[in-house]
Amino acid sequence: MGAARIRSDSIPLEKAVANAQTAEARMLATILLGTILVLLMPAASASEDVLLVGHADLPAEALAAHSARAIFAMRQRSWPDGQAARVFVLPDDHPVHVEFTKAVLGVFPHQLRLAWDRQIFSGSGQAPQRVNSESEMVERVASTPGAVGYATRGAINARVRIIPVE
Repeated sequence: MGAARIRSDSIPLEKAVANAQTAEARMLATILLGTILVLLMPAASASEDVLLVGHADLPAEALAAHSARAIFAMRQRSWPDGQAARVFVLPDDHPVHVEFTKAVLGVFPHQLRLAWDRQIFSGSGQAPQRVNSESEMVERVASTPGAVGYATRGAINARVRIIPVE
């Protein structure tokens, strides 16, 4: 009888240990999930921070996504008022370029590069002008009539205007 009693007393102890382990596992999983979400937050909000910018005198108040793609693919070469569109881009592997093409234009950087190469090799067009940094991008867009480019919110100044893409 004594053995049975010890055995019956050990069942609640085993359940308590199992519950404690389950609670520990849940807490560990919650901490891990929270850490992953915090790490992913900047990447998720980056697309909101990469914006289309244009010369202060551009007539466009906003651009449809398909118009922005046409301009950056160098298929649309002028603005509705007839002014030449001057396109500036960062290097293909620059993180801001990658984010802009994916989040704003809805294409991959290599797809944009293929469109430019096709126009260059066929003789029907040219590639946009490449700049090396966001600060250079903003400076060139600000100083070139008809210019358009992109930059993160922190790199944008009052000399250029943000053009919403709808």
